[in-house]
Amino acid sequence: MAQSTTPERVQEKITAPRLIEFKRIGRKIVVVTAYDYSAARLADRAGIDVILVGDTLGIMSLGYKNTIPVTLDEMIHHTKAVKRGVKNALIVADLPFGTYQASPQEAFHNAARLLKEGGAHAVKLEGGLHLAETVLLLTNGGIPVMGHLGLTPQSVNLFGGNKVQGRSPDAAELMLRSARALEDAGAFGMVLEAIPAELSSQITSEVGIPTIGIGAGAECDGQVQVWNDLFGIYPGRPLRHAKCYVNLGTIIEEALRSYADEVRQEVFPTEENSH
Repeated sequence: MAQSTTPERVQEKITAPRLIEFKRIGRKIVVVTAYDYSAARLADRAGIDVILVGDTLGIMSLGYKNTIPVTLDEMIHHTKAVKRGVKNALIVADLPFGTYQASPQEAFHNAARLLKEGGAHAVKLEGGLHLAETVLLLTNGGIPVMGHLGLTPQSVNLFGGNKVQGRSPDAAELMLRSARALEDAGAFGMVLEAIPAELSSQITSEVGIPTIGIGAGAECDGQVQVWNDLFGIYPGRPLRHAKCYVNLGTIIEEALRSYADEVRQEVFPTEENSH
C-alpha cells in the first residue's frame, strides 16, 4: 500500500495588483517585517503575503532608540538580504526619515535606489495629504507605493511619543481625507497604525485599496506584525497591539547558557563534533 504524503502548499507570486484583488474578494492579507535572509526565507516559505523591510530594523537589529537614525544605505543593505530569501512574497521597503520629505524628485531618486539596488518590489512612506504629489510622481514613474497613516514612527518627536492618533473628530476627518488622497495618487495600499478601530473600519470601507492594520482593529484588510514581537526576541514590555506566538527569546538564552556551560566544563565538543 502506497504511503500517503502531505502535498506541499502551493504558493503564488504576490504583486501589488494582486493585493487589491484580495481586498475585492475579501481575502485577508498577512504582512510581517523581516530584516535578513533567514527571516525572509522562513516567512516566504510560511506563505506570508508581504514582507516589509521596515525601518524598525533600526530598533530591532541595530539598537537605535527609534527609527530616525536609519539611513538609506542601511535600508538597501537589509533589503538586499531579504530579497535573497524570497520567492513569492511582495517585498516592501521603508523609505527612511529624510529621504522623501524635501521634494518629490528626491523621493523618486531614493525610492528608485531601493528597487534597483535593494531589490524591493515597492516602497512605503509615512504621511497623508501633503505627500500626495510625491506618491503620484512615484507611481507615475513605475514605483509602487504603500502609504502609512496614524501613528507614523518617523514623527515620534512631533507627536511627543508613541500615541494613538485620530481620536478627535478633526483628526479623524483629516485621516479620511489623507486615505482618499493616497488612493487617488496611485498608492496600492496603506498601513493604519494605532488608530481607533471605528476609524480604521470607516477608512477600509471608503477606499478601494487594502488597509493593513497594526493596533487598528480587526476590520482592516490585513494585519502586520514585527518579527521580533511575534517571537519574543526583543527585550522590554510588548506593545498592546503585539502578540507573541512563541517566546524564542527565553529558549535561545537558555540554549546559549547550555552551550557556554558545556564549553567551560569541557563537555563540548566530543569526537562526534570533531574532524
